[in-house]
This record gives sequence, structure tokens and C-alpha cells, in this order.
Amino acid sequence: MRKVFMGKVRGIRRALPLMIILVVFVGLLPSMAFAADRGAWAPNVSYTLNDTVTYAGNTYKDIQPHTSLTGWEPPIVPALWQLVPGGGGGDTQAPLAPSNLQATSTTTSSITIAWNASTDNVGVTGYEVYQGTTLLGNVSGSTLTYTNTGLSANTTYTYKIKAKDAAGNVSAFSNQVSATTAVVVGGDTQAPTVPTNVTVTETTASNVSLSWTAASDNVGVTGYDVYKGTTFVQTVTGTTATVTGLAVSTTYSFSIVAKDAAGNLSAASTAVSATTQGTGGSGGSTIPKHTLTGYWHNFINGSTNLKLSDVPSQYDIIVLSFADMDLTKPGGVTFNVDSNLSTALGGYTNANLISDIQTKRAQGKKVILSIGGAEGNINLGSASPNISNFVTSMSGLITQYGLDGIDIDLESGMNVANLTSAVRQIQQQFGAGFILTMAPQTIDMQSASTSYMQLYNNLKDITTVVNIQYYNSGCMLGRDGQCYSQGTINFLTALSDLTLQWIAPSQLGLGVPAVTSAAGGGYVSASVVNNALNCLATGNGCGTYKPVAKYPDIRGAMTWSINWDKTSNYNFANTVKPFLVTMP
Repeated sequence: MRKVFMGKVRGIRRALPLMIILVVFVGLLPSMAFAADRGAWAPNVSYTLNDTVTYAGNTYKDIQPHTSLTGWEPPIVPALWQLVPGGGGGDTQAPLAPSNLQATSTTTSSITIAWNASTDNVGVTGYEVYQGTTLLGNVSGSTLTYTNTGLSANTTYTYKIKAKDAAGNVSAFSNQVSATTAVVVGGDTQAPTVPTNVTVTETTASNVSLSWTAASDNVGVTGYDVYKGTTFVQTVTGTTATVTGLAVSTTYSFSIVAKDAAGNLSAASTAVSATTQGTGGSGGSTIPKHTLTGYWHNFINGSTNLKLSDVPSQYDIIVLSFADMDLTKPGGVTFNVDSNLSTALGGYTNANLISDIQTKRAQGKKVILSIGGAEGNINLGSASPNISNFVTSMSGLITQYGLDGIDIDLESGMNVANLTSAVRQIQQQFGAGFILTMAPQTIDMQSASTSYMQLYNNLKDITTVVNIQYYNSGCMLGRDGQCYSQGTINFLTALSDLTLQWIAPSQLGLGVPAVTSAAGGGYVSASVVNNALNCLATGNGCGTYKPVAKYPDIRGAMTWSINWDKTSNYNFANTVKPFLVTMP
């Protein structure tokens, strides 16, 4: 759950007051005395054991006390909610038919259609697009346009669409619309020449960049269609393209087709093959295959205070925690050496920190800035001006401090669409060496539909590592559907195995507390972390849980925190990093 003990919480973090401990203890008692029918499920509500709620026509019973967050809807997190048999018939209501379907533009070889959004009692998840009776494809619920390409000139086509919801209910057809592709201009029937010298210029874990020599045409080439195998990917006007969203360590074939204004298409170029990297996101090739990540505190708590220069060399990625919300600029963030920390370290200034960051980077380390923590957040609830303010302020901090990227540790919900847009814009400014890490809580990875999973799917082509916080979690479901208690090797391996259905092994790290005082629960010794990594990578050294496959590319480990690790003379770093070096 959310970190309310000694995890990533700002300020003074000593022992919990006795009253809080008692409240937590009472909240965990297996009693029905406080259980109640709470009506419709809602986010930001504290639920007690055996409380019941309704959601999407079903009734669910709380099986673990918690405060709900957006993305923790009952069907998504079975570790928190149990379906009550007979408590509801499920969602059987179909969305309304989409309306106002119309053709918005045509060319000699394409037609674009658009429509008004449908509505549903729960929510529309997507649309099915039909040409006549043929299903052309599906688009997400937020997309209200579709472009049908590869058509014949001066030809009429008919379209209609259906809306659908998460329960599989499908609406009636929308109104039908017909449109005719444009007539060939001037009777041009001559196709462009075939593009030549198609070359792979760069590969990452999920991208392939291509270039080629321009084709020629009797009138003029207007663009190039890029194909992955026989699948159309995109149209570009220049002689370069980057294909994104590819799987790691996978070989693909690409070819290019030239076209002119009349819709004439060249033959496909000679195909070229490319294999994506197996190291994770765009920053993966500049750090070890198996990395150790640690958080550095920009504040004083119950651990130790240290300058960045004192961070031991075992840490490959150093995460500065945390950037603060700028209350004067919606979406903006700020970061400075905390005044109390500066005093405790004998006058440690921003300039000192910047100097230490550059020294670490010169040693091959990556230093990034984290947003969030248990008490932190950013204001991206609105797109404008929030996204712009976030991009401007975060980019400014990256430049000012000479950082390598950012870490996302938002534990109180997020606007996935706006955060995706903002991170994309920042990454585009800093290029291929940009490091992006995430630190979701265990509950955030219990399903492929959570907010963090949506964010990962949007950004996986530029993600370096997702370090899951395997602590302050209680009992959580593994891949086999069994509930595993935190603080055990089975917890680490069973829950990692669950998430590895959706995240590439080269992008997954095990996040654990450095010492018992660093978290409210979930601590395991550094040797257990090594055993869990060994189990996941090779199938050896496992507990009773056996992963369904071996993951030799597992990214590594993360700890909260370097400051806490110092209290044990860096036992965590000194134990885990040497093992990471020996992994396959």
C-alpha cells in the first residue's frame, strides 16, 4: 500500500506515534465489527475488511484494508477485492451507437472519417471500424477518427462503426457514410521509382531508425509508406523514419514504398532486417546489463545524511529524491538542496551538488531526479498550461544540475495521458541517452490495466527500468493466483513472475528496503535479494515458488535508500552489486 512508515516520506521519519500504530493494528484486525455496505466504489476512500461495494453491476468484498486510488477499481486488483457470487449480474448494457459519422478528408488513396463519442453506463473502451461489412480495425475509446489507406483513386467506399465497453457489450451501428477518393490529377498514371539503399541507422530496445535514397517521379514524389513485413506502419515525407513500439531482442524486416500525388505507388524496396536491443530503454546501452539503483535523500529523516560524493561506486543509477510541486505554476516542479540538509552537511549547496553530479557522471554513473514519493505529487490534472509548465521546469532542472533523466514515483494517482505527453516532450529534448525509471508500488502492478501499466505501455520504448517497490505491501497475488506475504523470496519471485507477463525482463527491477528501519514492512536480507534474482534469471535458488520461465535479462535491483544503506555500512550495495556482476 502507500508508504506511511519509514519509506519514501519526506520530513522527520522517526518512530510512528503510538496512536498511529494502534490505529493501523486495529485496522488489520480480522473483525467484521466495522464492515459496512459502502455503496458504489470510489477512489480516495478508506475501506475496512469485509466492507462491500458495487462496481459495474457487481458486488465486491474488501479482503485487505486500504485507501483506494484511481486505477485500483475492484476488477483490477483482486488482492484487495473479492467478487461476491450472486452480488450482481455484471455489466450487460451496451454503449449507445456512435453518431454524426462523416468523411472529413479524402486523397486519391485514403479516406479519413470522424464521429461523435458514444456513451455507456460504465465507459466506452473502443470503436470497431467497418468498410461495408468488413472490419478494418479497432481504435481506443479516446480516438474519434480513422484513416483508411491503400485505396483506389476515384472509387466510392462506405463506412460505419460500433462502440464497445470493457464487458464486451457492443453498440448498434452508427449512421453509414460514403466517400469517394480523389480523381487522379492530370491523368498521371506513372508510378515513382523504387526507393533504394534502405539502411538501418540506429536500433534501441524498441525502436528501429531507417534511411533510404529518394525515389523519382515524372511529376513528383509526395511521400513514402513504411512497412514492417507486410504491415503498413506510417507515411513520411522525407527519406528517414523511426519505427517505435517494437519488442526487445526481436528481428524485423522493413521495406519502403514511394507514392505521388495521384496515388501511384512504387514497388516495395528491397527489405532490410534489424534486431532490437535486449537492454531495455534508450538509456540501457550506456549502463550495465544488470543495474543497481539507489535513492539519495534531499532531506533529513531517521537515516543518515550524506553528500552525493559519498555515494559508493556500486550504485549504477542514483535517484535524487524528490522534486517538489511548484505551487505558483500548475504542473511545475522545483528542486534545491534542503536548507536543513545543507546545514547538517556543513553548508552543502546546489553548486556542491552539481559538482558531485558531474563527478559521478564522469565515473559512468547515471544521476536522475525523482518526482513523487509517498507525500509528493505533481499537478497534471489539466493539459494547459500544466504540461508546458512541467516540461519547462523539469527540463530546466535537468539542464541546471546536469542530470541524465527522471524517475516517476507517483503513489497517489496520475493523469496518464498528460504525464505521457510531458515525458515524451522531455525525452525528445535530451535524446537517446535519456534515462527513464519508474517505481510503482506492488499494488500498482497487480493487473495489466492499472495506471502505471498504462503509463509503461505508453513509454516502454524509452523506459530503462521499472523498479517495483516490494515492501509496505501486505499480502499480494502472484502469477499463480496465490497470495504471498511480503518479506520472503516467494513474494519477490511470484510477484515478479506476474509482472513479467507485461513488462520486458530487461526493464524490471526488484525494489526493497536497505534495512528494516527503511520501511514499515517487506524487508529481506541482501542475500535473499540475490537468491530471488538468481531464481528469476536461472531457475536456481528459488523458494517454494517456481517461475514459469527463466529471465536472464532481468534488469537488477533497487533500494530505498542509499542513506539507509549507509546505516549498515552499505551492506546492501556490497552484497547485491557483486552478484549482479556475475549474472548471465
